Amino acid sequence: MSLTDQQLAKLEKVQLDASWKVGLSDFLLSQKMDELKAFLVQEKQADKVIYPPSSLIFNALNITPLSQVKVVIIGQDPYHGPNQAHGLSFSVQQGVAVPPSLRNIFHELQTDLGVPVSKHGDLTKWAEQGVLLLNSVLTVEAGQPTSHQKRGWEDFTNHVIDVLNEQRENIVFILWGAYAQRKGQRIDPNKHLVLKAAHPSPLAANRGGFFGCKVFSKTNNYLKQHGIEPINWQLDA
Repeated sequence: MSLTDQQLAKLEKVQLDASWKVGLSDFLLSQKMDELKAFLVQEKQADKVIYPPSSLIFNALNITPLSQVKVVIIGQDPYHGPNQAHGLSFSVQQGVAVPPSLRNIFHELQTDLGVPVSKHGDLTKWAEQGVLLLNSVLTVEAGQPTSHQKRGWEDFTNHVIDVLNEQRENIVFILWGAYAQRKGQRIDPNKHLVLKAAHPSPLAANRGGFFGCKVFSKTNNYLKQHGIEPINWQLDA
């Protein structure tokens, strides 16, 4: 679409990778985005602590440009504890204890591909290889899980999925749990591989359906079948 000087100036202020800025421009310029930004400003003016920090809200999209996405792992909300969230689903910053869901992910990865369990929970290395670690909601109030749901982020991340679905082919979408699987209804299974399993949280995983799902080997096999470099899932050197 053709943009006015005013719209271009508005987009210029968004701290987002250029490829995503183009792909998501219609949403970024929409009233829904204006309302979402107004909500976040209001929360900060009320002296509420918001995670992740502003500079890391779009971290997943900034590390993994649109053209480089090979895999999408959909999470729900950022972690709501201090120093945990840094804009990548399921990932925590170095030096922070590995959360239970991520420990289960590492256990499945070891069982599936023999990858040693990582000593840390920073998944940046995955993101740099084309794994888009996308939470459905990109911000949260400290200590208040799900506090920023239904404020507009779901619409934004739906748009991210729509852009990937329409503009790219042969992406692997990993959908753990009912929440992610509902979001996955937007994906064309004839163009992409959709892998579903139970959520890796202890409560869900221990009921069955997560351990043994082998999503990591299935992902790499699919990528190789389509001439795409597989993911090196090992985090530690």
